[in-house]
Amino acid sequence: MSLWLAEAPLVLASKSASRRALLQGAGIPIEVLAADIDERGVEVKAGLADPGAVAALLAREKAIAVSGQHRGRLVLGADQTLALGQRRFSKPVDRAAAREQLKVLRGQSHALHSAVAIVRDGKPVFEHCAVARLAMRAFSDQFLDSYLDAAGDAVTASVGAYQVEGLGVQLFERIDGDHSTILGLPLLPVLEALRREGALRG
Repeated sequence: MSLWLAEAPLVLASKSASRRALLQGAGIPIEVLAADIDERGVEVKAGLADPGAVAALLAREKAIAVSGQHRGRLVLGADQTLALGQRRFSKPVDRAAAREQLKVLRGQSHALHSAVAIVRDGKPVFEHCAVARLAMRAFSDQFLDSYLDAAGDAVTASVGAYQVEGLGVQLFERIDGDHSTILGLPLLPVLEALRREGALRG
């Protein structure tokens, strides 16, 4: 007997491998259809400064953009922002940018804001933003270069230039927050929302 009750899989409006793995690991059938939106353009137009509000807006816009192509389907959009105090970071464009970003973050605590929106027929039925706080070690430049060598192109795949489920965990001395939030999808609130929508067995 399946736990999934909806007639069609959940549409994931994200190409994130970690989000896909989290949902599939929880037994959620998914169809991946990454949203094609101008994220920086949406940010500029909205004029938002709060990292959580930016993540929530982008998660919603991604889900709405994909929802228009799939009537009646549940579509999940997600986004994550990283903030050090009032300074917000984006995915580094290359190794040099990743190195500079990690030099700024080392020895300090930053916040990851992970937002999710579930939309049906263009209308949000659930929105949530969770926060995790991570303290980086005061590692040496030599360690940093060794990490960048070992991690390779993966440093440009996430907003923090790290994946805590892999080599990136070596950058930290303390992590406070739900693991799925750190990976970019606050999973337990999502599962509860899917149960309320009748898509998951209660």
